[in-house]
Amino acid sequence: MTIASTGDARDFGDLSGVRGLLTAFSSATRGLFAGGAPGPSDVIDFVTISTLGNASDFGDLLSPTGFVFGCSNSTRGLVSGGSTPTQVNVIQYVTISTLGNAIDFGDLTQIRESAGACSSSTRGVFGGGVSAPVTVYNIIDYVTIMSTGNAVDFGDLTVGRYYVASCSNGHGGL
Repeated sequence: MTIASTGDARDFGDLSGVRGLLTAFSSATRGLFAGGAPGPSDVIDFVTISTLGNASDFGDLLSPTGFVFGCSNSTRGLVSGGSTPTQVNVIQYVTISTLGNAIDFGDLTQIRESAGACSSSTRGVFGGGVSAPVTVYNIIDYVTIMSTGNAVDFGDLTVGRYYVASCSNGHGGL
């Protein structure tokens, strides 16, 4: 879809394989899609946003992971949490303008999957999530995207939630 116009969606292209429960993040020029299920998957695909076409291989996550959540600024993308199939608290990152495998960033404050994530140009924020057997979290934690290190407590959601949709106005100063 062209966001600045009205109309129907059009076929852009395909990912490298059938996957759900993955995360997506972007810069102004590239969109990346990481992890997913069934599997889980360690695949990271990318597309060039201004062109139509199928996704290409970007690199791999540290390990096959589904139910992940991610965010980005214009330089770096973060992929967090998920199931490998055991649940993890790992945060990993990639540099969006290059190709390559994910690198360890640090850890979330709690092991969980299916949380929401959003970001500004400086901070990534992760809210909610669930861990086995069925503990639903109301935690919110954050990281500074251009550094590495463990997440820090930010506060709490009003109630615990998972499969959280999230967004932000971190649009690069437009």
